Amino acid sequence: MTRFFNTTVKKVGGFRGYAVSTEIGSGSNAQTLKIQGVKDIIAVASGKGGVGKSTTAVNLAVSLANKCQLNVGLLDADVYGPSIPMMMKLHGKPEVSKGNKMIPIENHGVKCISMGSLVEKDAPIVWRGPMVMKALEQMTRGVEWGQLDILVVDMPPGTGDAQISMSQRLQLSGALIVSTPQDVALMDARRGVKMFSKVSVPILGIIENMSYFKCPHCSKPSYIFGKGGARKTAEEMGLGFVGEIPLEEEIRIGSDEGIPVVISHPNSAVSEAFGDVAHKIISRLHELAGDQHFRPEITL
Repeated sequence: MTRFFNTTVKKVGGFRGYAVSTEIGSGSNAQTLKIQGVKDIIAVASGKGGVGKSTTAVNLAVSLANKCQLNVGLLDADVYGPSIPMMMKLHGKPEVSKGNKMIPIENHGVKCISMGSLVEKDAPIVWRGPMVMKALEQMTRGVEWGQLDILVVDMPPGTGDAQISMSQRLQLSGALIVSTPQDVALMDARRGVKMFSKVSVPILGIIENMSYFKCPHCSKPSYIFGKGGARKTAEEMGLGFVGEIPLEEEIRIGSDEGIPVVISHPNSAVSEAFGDVAHKIISRLHELAGDQHFRPEITL
């Protein structure tokens, strides 16, 4: 018997007045794992925290929207540590549509949904697994995304239950793995690659963040975390290497002020690097789409 989840949103108790209602059904009403109106869903993931995953997700999403002229959404799936509202300068909470779904908050040309927009500022989220899963279900299918070319999902760090559940409950087109060059980060990045392989999610490539520190005075690169580690790892694992993102002060300033560096400094080297990554991701998605039998559509 085929099972499916039918999710609706209603203004009742829960986080900031929203709650999720999940019903189980079967047979001909089975619902595809794809989100209606969304062509591709990509996960931006890392095996550990602190490697700049959310910064990468934000600047990739904004680059896809502004440099590639695509309709883009950004889902902050990091329930325990949502940072997208600050990085994207989101204010207020989502409105509810006539269809009883949340309307994403839009800024910098990207439609955004984050747990940080649904709870009080600085409020700790101390939910156990089932509540987190319900929240993630609501932030995916309980949202009026409209027509999107790409939905970028900022995944929680690590390879635990939330990451596996998100990978299984969404028809992911692929995953982008973020790592810094040092061995301890690459070790966890390898775990992330293997996790996605176990749930049959194709890897779009590995991106090396904080590749080097670019001196603001002389522009000389300093390889603080090592050199070329992510590129070497990608080659060893037979994966694509999609780019190097330097460590620059403008990235940190943009994240704190809610203006992504690809917007505040569109002609900078780091903005060009993110733009190049965006085009490589689009090319990779086109390659996967051409392989009709690579990823069959799944229904619950």
